[in-house]
Amino acid sequence: MDHVEVFLLVIGAVLVGAACRRRGWPAPLVVVGVAILVSLIPAVPRYEVDSELLLEFVLPPLLYSAALASSYRDFRASLNSITRLGVGLVLASALVVAATFWLLEDVPFAVALVLGAVVAPPDAVAAAAVGRRLGLPRRVMTLLSGESLINDATSLTLYKVALAGVATGAWELGAGLATFAAAVVGGVVVGFAIGWVVHLVRMRLDDPVVASAIGLLTPFGAYWAAEAIGGSGVLAVVTAGLYLGHTSPRAGYATRLYEGPIWSTLDLLLESFTFALIGMQLPWVVRDVVSSDQGFAHGLVVSFVVLGTAVLVRPLYVFGTAWFDRLRLPGSHRPRGDSLTRRESAVVSWAGMRGVVTLAAAAAIPATSGGDPFPERATIQLAAYTVAIGTLLLQGLSLPWVITRLGVGSAQEVADDAAQEAGMRLAAADAVQEYFEGRRDQLEREFGRERAEQMIERMSSGWRQRASAAAVMLDPEHAEELLPDGVTPQDAAEKGLGTIGGAAARRLPAAAAGRKMQAMRRALIATQREVLMEHRDAGDLDESVMRRMMRELDLEEEALASSWVTRLRD
Repeated sequence: MDHVEVFLLVIGAVLVGAACRRRGWPAPLVVVGVAILVSLIPAVPRYEVDSELLLEFVLPPLLYSAALASSYRDFRASLNSITRLGVGLVLASALVVAATFWLLEDVPFAVALVLGAVVAPPDAVAAAAVGRRLGLPRRVMTLLSGESLINDATSLTLYKVALAGVATGAWELGAGLATFAAAVVGGVVVGFAIGWVVHLVRMRLDDPVVASAIGLLTPFGAYWAAEAIGGSGVLAVVTAGLYLGHTSPRAGYATRLYEGPIWSTLDLLLESFTFALIGMQLPWVVRDVVSSDQGFAHGLVVSFVVLGTAVLVRPLYVFGTAWFDRLRLPGSHRPRGDSLTRRESAVVSWAGMRGVVTLAAAAAIPATSGGDPFPERATIQLAAYTVAIGTLLLQGLSLPWVITRLGVGSAQEVADDAAQEAGMRLAAADAVQEYFEGRRDQLEREFGRERAEQMIERMSSGWRQRASAAAVMLDPEHAEELLPDGVTPQDAAEKGLGTIGGAAARRLPAAAAGRKMQAMRRALIATQREVLMEHRDAGDLDESVMRRMMRELDLEEEALASSWVTRLRD
């Protein structure tokens, strides 16, 4: 397959994905379905992509982007649940599928374990898209995204151990555990080290374009560095992404505004390409089985048995290990009563769609092992593709119905977020008041006592009125508790309609305008950012609420940088 064919595949996949986004359809499922239909056209060539391309150039940026968008605090709080699925469920799925295939086929168990490792890790892309659209609770979304961040490391490590066992004819449990431990430690250490270095560089850069370019290179550097020392490249990418996502509020505002659209665009391209490739390759995998001596009918039966096994293992494991979800692991800081309900567990148990790792690992199975043809390779690949496409179509199409039928939603979470945001806006107004009071002497020297007093009063009261009005609109039920003494919700709504740049700014003396006003507004934005980060780190503010409010501050600072005052100065 040449570069033109790849380009055409990407264009077609993006166009289909764009149509799905416009109509609210599940893009991964539609892209796979359209690709299968296109692949049946006789003139369409066979799409064969080097598996290393998927593992080293497609998987790292997808994982890194997901880690950047994840909350480190939520990830840490749900660590036991994420580990239960990202490690325990992957191992359980791999072993059960391997045992099933081993009973059906006359192959060594290591060969069967290769198939188990290939089909074990779910891909949360489709599930997350459905969950966001239907408003799944944050703890469910955190669990699904956290599982997808670490399950690839588990499955790929097991995959390498199984391939080594096939090549040597024997493998030991102790050696496998040692390989897994080295992969975990090496991956986490490398990922943290690279994330720390990138953060230091990012803090000293005043060029968002260069900072964004470094961000694009980070997942590849983390992946390859970890793999070079025997660590897990997947865990290195995830660790670096979580660390840089958590520390991103310390970086420049322009970098955050630049990186968001870049990663969203890259995600669309890579996800569309991956799911299109799954659909395009299925008919050719079927033809390989037909031309082999293993028999298509037998291979098809085995594939559907493996699909059924992979689908059933997940709910049995999720409900069978629910007790582990209630444990409080050291350092997790998990709140009480945050365990999944039975309905939420049912949703999680049905969100087991496979994706890029299954595709890449299946394609990477060597044609020979130890000088002999790899046992049942065509059947294993057919089973892997059947599981990937079958779960996408079966679970992906029915997941919205399951969520709606079970009535799993986040209405209370939306109300809680609004209450948090209302409280944070008032806390930011308090910080603004403290900022002005702390600079009273400086303002009196620059503008005189009377004008400085007027400035402090107007600016502080203006910020307070705007924050009070926002609190009333965001959380009307608790408005009276949030507002200062003597201020009614009606007063706050009426007086808070203006902005700081309105009448208050116009009444300031001319000497305080222009550059000094800009510098003051930048300082106020920085003060509010510090308030948001302090409350997030203290556990009083959810990450998603903080990022939403942080974006408002970033856009406000961007407006300052683009104002006529800045242009005159430059």
